Amino acid sequence: MTLSLYLARRFAGTFLLILGVFAGMAALIDMVEQLRRMAGRDGTFLQAAHLAVVNVPATLYQILPLMVILAAIALFLALARSSELVVIRATGRSGVRLVMAPVAAVLVIGAVTLAAINPLVAYTIQHFETLSNRYTGGETGVISVGASGLWLRQAHPGGQLVIRAARADADGTGFTDVTFMTFGESGPERRIEAARAELEAGAWRLSDAKEWRLGDANPERESRRFAALELASDMTPEQLRDSFGAPAAVPIWQLPGFIGDLGRAGFSARAHRVWLQIELATPLTMAAMVMLGAALTMRHSRFGGTGMRVLLAILAGFGVFFVRNFAQVLGENGQLPVALAAWGPPGAALLLSLALLLHLEDG
Repeated sequence: MTLSLYLARRFAGTFLLILGVFAGMAALIDMVEQLRRMAGRDGTFLQAAHLAVVNVPATLYQILPLMVILAAIALFLALARSSELVVIRATGRSGVRLVMAPVAAVLVIGAVTLAAINPLVAYTIQHFETLSNRYTGGETGVISVGASGLWLRQAHPGGQLVIRAARADADGTGFTDVTFMTFGESGPERRIEAARAELEAGAWRLSDAKEWRLGDANPERESRRFAALELASDMTPEQLRDSFGAPAAVPIWQLPGFIGDLGRAGFSARAHRVWLQIELATPLTMAAMVMLGAALTMRHSRFGGTGMRVLLAILAGFGVFFVRNFAQVLGENGQLPVALAAWGPPGAALLLSLALLLHLEDG
């Protein structure tokens, strides 16, 4: 038990050290990128630094499996150089038993990541978008999906346009049972209700619409009906779909409810369902990375070939990372079942690394 705690503590310390190094590198690189984006927009160095710091958690979260395999490689190389591996093996402990302590440690890290770090990353993604629009003077549509339907706010000449729809098409550009409210500096100016609205390049096209001018003495008496009506809009169909935000911007605890709301509103929630399953499989992915790093580097340095083994371990880690992301894309496009896209790559990597470890270390 004491040995297992020692190995788990060594792995956790190595992982935190690598996490700190990558955090510093990510902050510096992102700050340079933010300064480039703000060039000519009166952005300050402090604003760029603020954006970089806020964006660091999301950047690190994306490459978390890669940092895990680097931590595993560093741990087992250090144990090999200090001959601790020889001593541990001399006590009769097999290679599989030896690696169980780091695997247990990474499973705990993965559970903490899902429970606490994931909501934090989701918040920083949303906060980063808000700050980026504020510092660069950008304006984007804000969309909300709930039990009451879909709500969208976007910039409009002279004010804001708020849209509520009962349902939407699967592609997110056609709404049914729609209400448009335009707001100026003095408050609401116009209300339009339509049976259907479709967003095309440069305009909303409404069918079977009724308009009220709220500034009139009697809006109902002065109301007008239109078989077809067009409202100018700077938003494109692509921007509307992007307004939903990435699945990573929704905390994992709220993701099941958000998926249900998307389904009731008529949107396809497949990307969010794939993301939810991939997040739940994160501890398994991290465990596979540890096993993979151990299988290729858990060897005494006097046997030689250390550099080649480290290179193979890093390439294998990048391979698993690439396959996981590729399977995610296939799952979002409907070419793979959701469960297979999320759990297939980490499961296969875990089994392959276990087989490799048994072959190389235990005959």
